[in-house]
Formats: sequence, structure tokens, C-alpha cells
Amino acid sequence: MKPESVLIIGLGKYGENLALQFVKRGLSVMVLSRDEEAVNRIAPYVSDIQIGDGTNIAVLRTLGISDFDVCFVTVGENFQASLEITAFLKELGAKYVVSKATDEVQEKFLLRNGADEVVFPERDIAEKTAVRFSSNHILDYIQVTGEYSIFQIPVPANWVGDTIASLNVRQKYGVNILAVESASGHIDAMPGASYILQNDERLLILGKSQDVFRLTDQT
Repeated sequence: MKPESVLIIGLGKYGENLALQFVKRGLSVMVLSRDEEAVNRIAPYVSDIQIGDGTNIAVLRTLGISDFDVCFVTVGENFQASLEITAFLKELGAKYVVSKATDEVQEKFLLRNGADEVVFPERDIAEKTAVRFSSNHILDYIQVTGEYSIFQIPVPANWVGDTIASLNVRQKYGVNILAVESASGHIDAMPGASYILQNDERLLILGKSQDVFRLTDQT
């Protein structure tokens, strides 16, 4: 079920950007932070905001924790505070708690202290950047599972003018073509086998990273 209301505790760069992204998507966003400057900066955009210490359970009680669909713990470098806030949120009836971590050790402790899910924003951004720049031909990618990702690549030069059927990409390269994007931005989702690939198009392909790297390194 799509959440309608979220609580974000902590206004570092990740927490602030997360709040703004949720606002853009029409969600009701409340923010709690001790950083008065950050609070004033984001106040015009969110539904509600409060200056306060998330490690103080009395402060959290005033927020109506059980009313939020998802609570995010995005405090900065103070991991002890993150643990305490995560535990307090569950104690106060939070439906779903997502906590920020920097490594697997932190993840383990956060899950033990009540987090339903742990995110690694710095690691994920670094990984995405590394994948993009590991090949001149990978424009973007989204990880789907531990093994598979969706990659955006330009049409390989040796595919131009061929049909998808004649290329036999699934058997030869271990990837599936999900969509073709034209130079004008038009997207042809699930193109048919008779689709002829053009030089100025981009492809969205699903596959394992090693298979896509092997494909793009050959083109």
C-alpha cells in the first residue's frame, strides 16, 4: 500500500532531500530535527515540522507516531542516537521504521532494535556511480534484485539496422530488452521482435551486471 504520511527524524543532506522528494510526490511529510537552521530552510515545503531531540521519548510521544505510515530515522553520524530513536519509535507503535546505516554492522544492530528496513544511501550512491563509470556505454542503472539490474545503454553500433529477433540478445548476451527510447524521448515499451534498432536510440535492458559489462565492453 502506498504511504500517505511519513515522519522523518534528522535533517542531514539525506533526510532533507528525502523530505523534499516525498513532498514532490504528494505525501504528507512531518520532520523532527534539532538543527534549527535546517528546520527553517525546509519549513515552507513540508506539512509539519518540529525542533526537538528524537532521543527524548517524551518529544516523540507528542508526534503521534502510530499515525504515520512510515517513519524514517536519518540522523547524521551519531549511531547511538539512531539506535535509540529506532527503538523508541517501535515502542510507541510505529507501523514501519526505515533507518539509515553506513555498514552491515550498523544494519544488524538497527534491525535488532526495531528497524523494519535499513538503507545505505552513501553506499548505494557510490555503487551506482561506480557502475555508471565502469563502462563508457552505461548511462544509468537501477538495481532490481541482488543479481539483476535495469541498465540504460545506447544502441550498440553493431546492432544498428538489425531487428531484435535477429540479434537473439537473450541467448547471446543474457539480457532482455525492456524498452527503446528514441532521440526525442518517446519510449516504446516491450518492442516486438521485428523492431529495427536505430543509431540514435537508447535501450533499457534487464540483466546481470557481469553480462551487461561484457556486452558494453564489446561495443
